[in-house]
Amino acid sequence: MLFRLIALVFLLTSSIASAEPLKSISVGFNSTTGKYGGTTDTRISTIPVTGKMQFEDYFFKLTIPYISVASAGGVVTQSLGPFKSVSRSTTIIQSGLGDITTSAGYTIYEGDQLALDLVGNIKFGTANADKNLGTGKNDYSVQLDGDYGIDKTSLFATAGYKIVGAPEGVSVRNVVYGTLGVSQKLNNTMSTGVALDTAQSSNELSQDTRELSVFFSNKLSKTEKVSAYILKGFSDSSPDSGFGVSFTGTF
Repeated sequence: MLFRLIALVFLLTSSIASAEPLKSISVGFNSTTGKYGGTTDTRISTIPVTGKMQFEDYFFKLTIPYISVASAGGVVTQSLGPFKSVSRSTTIIQSGLGDITTSAGYTIYEGDQLALDLVGNIKFGTANADKNLGTGKNDYSVQLDGDYGIDKTSLFATAGYKIVGAPEGVSVRNVVYGTLGVSQKLNNTMSTGVALDTAQSSNELSQDTRELSVFFSNKLSKTEKVSAYILKGFSDSSPDSGFGVSFTGTF
């Protein structure tokens, strides 16, 4: 079912493209652990499957995740900012389809060293809100991605604005978010880097998110790549720690 949906996006977008796109599919595993302002740990695991079509100046992307949340409290894991709403004496595991996201981006400037992409994102509220796997509402965001290359080093940044979907009876605000990072090529196949992600809280019950991640990527061949990262959170709305791995194949 997941691959059929990804293939459908490929089919729809190929009809409006004049050049042959570079297609890719990636599968990953992400795991985070944090207390989110409570006294017990919550573990959130996701298995995202992502399909992407990259044309010369623009791209389309679809991500379908499976999510599992193990917690002794109700934790809203998406745009509201993770926070514990109730406490229990035992850990409950809830799992299912996560929030499906789509993205479309266009390169508005590309020079010898600097590239700028304008990207729009839609997060569909497909995760089960009753299980606290998501808010059950759609979010819409737009962001500007920049990359500046200096020899084997790349400086990258993101600045974005998100319109947050509000569940019934919950007051939320739209948020500003951003990323700053640096990536270093180690050789022709391997690279590593560090990134700082931050975002405003969309409600008064949670803090702004602040996360620092270190990542590594290795090209196994011309069409295959494996990536991994570890992260550390610095607020109650961020996980205490986390890691992730992914495999990407292009065709």
